[in-house]
Amino acid sequence: MAKHQYADYSVQDFDKFDCLKISKWVYLTLIFVLRGYVIWLMSVTNFKDRVGIIQWVYPDTSLFYLSLGSGALGIFFVLILSLRRPNANTWVKKCWQQGKVIITLALLFDLGICVVGFFYWHLLSLTWLITQASIVTALIIILNISKTISLNIAEFPEKLPEK
Repeated sequence: MAKHQYADYSVQDFDKFDCLKISKWVYLTLIFVLRGYVIWLMSVTNFKDRVGIIQWVYPDTSLFYLSLGSGALGIFFVLILSLRRPNANTWVKKCWQQGKVIITLALLFDLGICVVGFFYWHLLSLTWLITQASIVTALIIILNISKTISLNIAEFPEKLPEK
């Protein structure tokens, strides 16, 4: 007898549209891809020293701008994620169906920017580049083998009948 695909989940694992809540790995991946924006937001909210956090994490301002550029696909996926609701436009549904591809491309684009930063502009250390490649590889593997993420991508919220 085959096991139901939702058998491992409890009622708390579902949202108000009876869809499985988005995997924490998706959010972790987005934080990694959007780390430049996260650092920027942290610096904006620091009223005493707005530039100090950016300079501490990104000693060279070019690294900061590269990080913002590499997060562009991540911003697009956050937009898709925020528009994921019943009665969404068809383009949102089609983009959501390609969610794994978008996140994977965002990770690879981010890694590509770092590779260019290392070889062309000599902005990164080899240690950071290897660490970056390891993190990207691990996240891509997790995104592609996770049953929860596959279910997340397969589902799209639909309007539930009122009781």
